[in-house]
Amino acid sequence: MLILIRIVIFVLIIYLLYRAFKYIVNPKRKLELAMDQKKFFFLDDQENVRKNFLITYKGVLFQGEKYLGTTDRAFDVVSIFVWVENSSSLKGISYEDLKYVETEILERYPNASIDWKSPLKEFIDKKKKPEMD
Repeated sequence: MLILIRIVIFVLIIYLLYRAFKYIVNPKRKLELAMDQKKFFFLDDQENVRKNFLITYKGVLFQGEKYLGTTDRAFDVVSIFVWVENSSSLKGISYEDLKYVETEILERYPNASIDWKSPLKEFIDKKKKPEMD
């Protein structure tokens, strides 16, 4: 009976260590931690085109939707739509911050064109137009 209790305790300890390891390396937890710390983190499964990617930068959570198409050489991600779930979190985000996010996306998907959804699109378009004054 004592041997059975020891085996159960040993298995329980192994299971708890396994769960702790899985918790520590969980990418969603890393994303939430980076968002809380207002750092950059890119969560993506590049092998799965159907799965959206998540980016956090300066406390803002961006979401991107990838679309597969053809390039000169192969099938690749050719179009990406980017938006934010909570537009009130954009407070303090500058045009340069959005260009940085765009650069990071293009680094991973060089053949893609990036389309920003509202209100990001309007902000970027306003910055791109030359001042009439």
